[in-house]
Amino acid sequence: MNVPVWVWAVTVVAILAMLAVDYVGHVRTPHAPSLREATRWSIVYVAIAVVFGLIVWAVWGGRYGGEYFAGYITEKSLSVDNLFVFVLIMTSFRVPREYQQKVLLIGITIALVMRAGFIAAGAALIANFSWVFYLFGAFLIWTAIAQARHKDEGEEFKENAVLRLTRRVLPTTDSYVGDKMTAKVDGKRFVTPMLIVMIAIGSADLLFAVDSIPAIFGLTQETYLVFTANAFSLLGLRQLYFLIDGLLDRLVYLNYGLAAILGMIGVKLLIHALHTNELSFINGGEHVEAIPEISTPASLGFILVVLTITTVASLRRDRADRRAAAAEMTTPTNPMKDAE
Repeated sequence: MNVPVWVWAVTVVAILAMLAVDYVGHVRTPHAPSLREATRWSIVYVAIAVVFGLIVWAVWGGRYGGEYFAGYITEKSLSVDNLFVFVLIMTSFRVPREYQQKVLLIGITIALVMRAGFIAAGAALIANFSWVFYLFGAFLIWTAIAQARHKDEGEEFKENAVLRLTRRVLPTTDSYVGDKMTAKVDGKRFVTPMLIVMIAIGSADLLFAVDSIPAIFGLTQETYLVFTANAFSLLGLRQLYFLIDGLLDRLVYLNYGLAAILGMIGVKLLIHALHTNELSFINGGEHVEAIPEISTPASLGFILVVLTITTVASLRRDRADRRAAAAEMTTPTNPMKDAE
């Protein structure tokens, strides 16, 4: 896939322009977005991502268009899982609703910069060391198993090392000072909890990138597609947060769906590693092609089917639980039985 430098430049400028629209049009005046506003802008960002994918399809062909859509859908799905942690962070830091947009947007900007570095490093590794596919594949399979076994009932946010170090080094005010990140108290400059929570969001997404970057490299090795799929999935994350904030706890089977997707991509990477094998202790350093590689259409179809089944099953389970709870509340008690 040949991507001219000017195309890279136009893409980066377009992404920066979208961020500028968010900063100027939505965050400058603190407010809690309505469901209608969140829905409208979520649709806009998804539409932009889809139009971009169609452009890739038209210019570079169906193969790369399919790889982009598979990568974008996977990253978007993983970002929904990330929103669970964002909710925990917002709750833990008691971020006022009207300031949450700013926290998310700056956190997303930090994540974009960090992921760009991850993507560059991953691309360099893949270009020079084909055996890295074995590591990526094994790591994703391990992550899939951990995801399937993960339970978050009653889970609380725990500060990571970056956040603990920040608190230790920087003097912090006890309460928010509007949406300011720093404030002067008795002539001394302090950082506010607003800056701390932004660092929490950004550093949490750094950990998420450890899963998502190998996952998308399992679907496409084109750096341009990896970067754009990540960027477009992150750009709509702020709106998605407010759109499905109340629905997150209803997606009870999401972890199983993501586990299946990560597991499939892990297997795909291992098969690709065998096809490009150069390790002398595996088949004498020769390629192993007995198992056919998983095609992009098959990967995309699998991802879509798994997400559909996961969502439908989750909503049905939630509906059944709500009906059972309602029936239990309306069932009359038996005073004689209670006395016994």
